[in-house]
Amino acid sequence: MQHLFQSWASFLSDVRATSHTLLLSDYDGTLTPIVGRPDEALLSPEVEEKLQALAKKPNFSVGIITGRSVSEIKTLVGIEEIYYGGNHGLEIKGPGLKFINPKAEAGQAIIKDLAEQFVVRLASTEGVIVEDKGLSLSVHYRLVKESEVNAVATVFQQITSPLLSKGKIRVTSGKKVWEVRPPIDWHKGKAVDTIAKEVKKVRKLEQLLIIYLGDDTTDEDAFKVIHRPLGWSIFVGKENPSSNADYFLNSTSEVGIFLSRLLELK
Repeated sequence: MQHLFQSWASFLSDVRATSHTLLLSDYDGTLTPIVGRPDEALLSPEVEEKLQALAKKPNFSVGIITGRSVSEIKTLVGIEEIYYGGNHGLEIKGPGLKFINPKAEAGQAIIKDLAEQFVVRLASTEGVIVEDKGLSLSVHYRLVKESEVNAVATVFQQITSPLLSKGKIRVTSGKKVWEVRPPIDWHKGKAVDTIAKEVKKVRKLEQLLIIYLGDDTTDEDAFKVIHRPLGWSIFVGKENPSSNADYFLNSTSEVGIFLSRLLELK
């Protein structure tokens, strides 16, 4: 894994050699710093302006793929001209594209029931945040006292184990969060492929360069499908040899610098 700015000459060469670049990014921890509550992760006006300016460039397409729902991320970002992948890509909206994974849509009743169980069982534990995102759900414990995390984990396992054993749900973990998703072979990597195919079709392209930025375990599926010469996978955080990404940026601040550099390209 190399720092992206130390490989800038190679990066510039790849961008200038392609007729079109697809820039895709995670949201929390990548475009915005990790915060205590999901509703506090607000996109800075500076980053929003840079993304909007990139989306208006004729040789760029822009998208955000996140664990949040499409409706929530669209409200947070507020840029019309870009692609939004919500629920880790189970739903995607953007120019000419409206996709919802049918198997995930069929499982919404299970997700709703689980969310209600979590709310009831964890109501007395301060700091727990349960997010029902329609196609998936998240249980955040970043604000939970360290002494109570194990108890929350026990409740989470008690509620999810019966459905897990029957293969009716899939459970993953991230930065101080557990996530419940439908038991289907779909992830951010497949969302990247879906958006890339749409961009190629709309713009009548044979190939395009894909750039993907992410900071969490769910982004690893995207990193796996993006490698040179057709793509640049960029981990956001301190150098992480275990990541599937080929390059890294140290922080969300460096992501802002990276976006500025992209805008300066001729």
